[in-house]
Amino acid sequence: MKDLETRTDIETLMVNFYGKALLDDVVGFFFTDVIPLDMDIHIPRITDFWETVIFEKSSYQGNVFGVHEHIHTLSIFKDEHFFRWIKLFRESVDALYAGSNAEKIKQRAESIATVMRIKLVHSGIELK
Repeated sequence: MKDLETRTDIETLMVNFYGKALLDDVVGFFFTDVIPLDMDIHIPRITDFWETVIFEKSSYQGNVFGVHEHIHTLSIFKDEHFFRWIKLFRESVDALYAGSNAEKIKQRAESIATVMRIKLVHSGIELK
């Protein structure tokens, strides 16, 4: 199995991941009901994010925490949502890639999700 090496690899990973996440009974509703995602817009944007994280490109210029903070005010994230997201993400990576960048993206995903979980789930932010 090859490692994550290009933007196209990341895009393939994101398509695979969201194919699972959109249908998931624990987290899918965030993507379909809370903030319905237009995949034609979201896939390039999230690919920009991960390209910035993994390949240290300056592709992503957004505020990933701010987006999730807003979603949290619409439908509260719980620990179980973060744990499922991480599980689906790791499974998606492992199904397609192996190598140092594959490990790096899984580690970074878990770190980012953990920080968000601590800041959001354990922050006291309430629904508006």
